[in-house]
Amino acid sequence: MSAIMSAIIMKMKFVFWLAAALVGYSYLGYPAWLWLRCLWSPRPVRRGSVHASTAPAVTAVIVVRNEEAIVARKLDNLLTLDYPPAKLDVVVVSDGSSDRTPAILADYARDSRLRIEERTEGRAGAHPRVQIVIKPVSQGKAAGLNDAIKLAAGEVLLFTDARQHIESGALRLLIENFADPEVGAASGALMLGDATAGETGKGMGLYWLIEKKVRELESASGSVAGATGALYCARRSLLNASPLAEGAILDDVLLPMQIVRQGSRVVFDPRARAWDSPDLGKGREFSRKVRTLTGTYQLLQLAPWLLSSENAIRFEFVSHKLSRLAVPFALLALLIASVFLPQPFYRVALGAQLAFYALSLAPLAGVKIGPLSRLADPARTVVVLNSAALVAFVNFVTGRKAVWLR
Repeated sequence: MSAIMSAIIMKMKFVFWLAAALVGYSYLGYPAWLWLRCLWSPRPVRRGSVHASTAPAVTAVIVVRNEEAIVARKLDNLLTLDYPPAKLDVVVVSDGSSDRTPAILADYARDSRLRIEERTEGRAGAHPRVQIVIKPVSQGKAAGLNDAIKLAAGEVLLFTDARQHIESGALRLLIENFADPEVGAASGALMLGDATAGETGKGMGLYWLIEKKVRELESASGSVAGATGALYCARRSLLNASPLAEGAILDDVLLPMQIVRQGSRVVFDPRARAWDSPDLGKGREFSRKVRTLTGTYQLLQLAPWLLSSENAIRFEFVSHKLSRLAVPFALLALLIASVFLPQPFYRVALGAQLAFYALSLAPLAGVKIGPLSRLADPARTVVVLNSAALVAFVNFVTGRKAVWLR
């Protein structure tokens, strides 16, 4: 019996340290490796100035659904960016909206045409800065983006979402990166907070601070494994080869990775910023994270080449995207292994894990924990993110589709 117990303990030790290594690598090891790579093999981007005479034509593409409250404000935001007006237009696709979104878009496009015709005094060549596509039935965001890309005339396409507010100079800053011929796409930074008060460092805000640092390190020494869906630009010539698969969830990962596949770089420019609310409600924030992580699983079905030698940043993709899907299982294995290991070190490890999970639940239970309350929010964020990853795994194995959330 003692031999059997010894064998079980040895196996549990192996599980414990393997799980600990995976968690440690995902959260600390990979960023540390990127930092070292930036030191020994930096790849700075050769940025150039943007002048009205030489600036490339840009088409902003956006897919919306039931956004009557904010769509006009978003169009105002896009058309007043600090970029030569004659070289910036917008293509908007309404994907099965059932509210007033189509009517608002139609009015906006008509007003845009009238304003330009008045400015050019009816001369030939007058055209609206806003083109709209109204789809009576929803076909999903990926299909809407494919339609928008076909209509886009700009040399560079600007991708964005309806809710976020883009800073005035953000587009100009992103375009500076395209002076480097190796750059095929440039991503901006999503800021969670208020532009006046600054970015929050709590909850998902803390997660985004860490995420952006990882992207910055990836960019400084190579390419980013994805882009910020709220704000990124790409060369149109690199987008026509392979349209998005119908139902694709993570267009802001799949499109940039297709650009990397063609030999170009995807870089991250933290100077270009878009602002969003840090608190969309606990249920909605959780659903959005579940959808994102479900989309990562979906990528493996839609684009198996991501795990082949065709992906020049396969190591980064696995380390950045896939390792995080494995972390919740590693945390569970770590906890179970700690229960079966009697040595003092593992008893302490078990106590630390239980304390961590209790700390994450304290705010929800309304328990006052004094100075430890500052640690409760990061603990809750880790638990929420890994719970979302578990739900995403269930979605994947059961074939449940993740709907496109507004």
